[in-house]
Amino acid sequence: MTRRSEQISLHLNAYLTAHSTPPDAVLRELATETAELYPNEVGLQVAPELGTLLTLLTRLARARSAIEVGTFTGYSSICLARGLAGDGKLLCCDVSQEWTSVARKYWEKAGLTDRIELRLGGALDTIRALPDEGLFDVAFIDADKLSYPKYWTELVPRVRPGGVIMVDNTFSHGRVLDAGNDNPSVIAVRTMNDLAAADDRVELVMIPIGDGLTVALRH
Repeated sequence: MTRRSEQISLHLNAYLTAHSTPPDAVLRELATETAELYPNEVGLQVAPELGTLLTLLTRLARARSAIEVGTFTGYSSICLARGLAGDGKLLCCDVSQEWTSVARKYWEKAGLTDRIELRLGGALDTIRALPDEGLFDVAFIDADKLSYPKYWTELVPRVRPGGVIMVDNTFSHGRVLDAGNDNPSVIAVRTMNDLAAADDRVELVMIPIGDGLTVALRH
């Protein structure tokens, strides 16, 4: 991820954020602490404008159940959980006890502890242990890029018709355009993008926000 939308200029990005609903004090504090604790990994946190979009799309979907694959320190999970209906639940999948301990602290500060369940371990194992179809109203994928095609394959049938699937980093910092790029992560993202574009179970659009966000509506 990135802390700003990459595909537009710094000046236009500043204008964009100035004319979008800003993050509140909890999210600002979380972003600051994440940068202090993990300066080398801070790019794993979503851009503020993307966080706002996650909340809005989840709310527009009238979602009561959601899954997030890749939680890091919890910024995007707070945004998703805030978009859920009053009794909604978010399932978070991550492998890091350390990073998600920060997330737990901020879930509590945001008053969202009762809405969020964290399952530590391989996300594919967690997903495959769930019922086979129609389980979630919203899915957000933002974890290890090598597994992107598998996440897509496993999650699409588990999202109900009319539900929304969102996938971050689908531009791979612009590298998806370089057919000669043999980086395994870039190849995996490109493969997932092709899978999604050819998937007749969804309608979708790529949005140039953050590092590219694919938003798909499940038929």
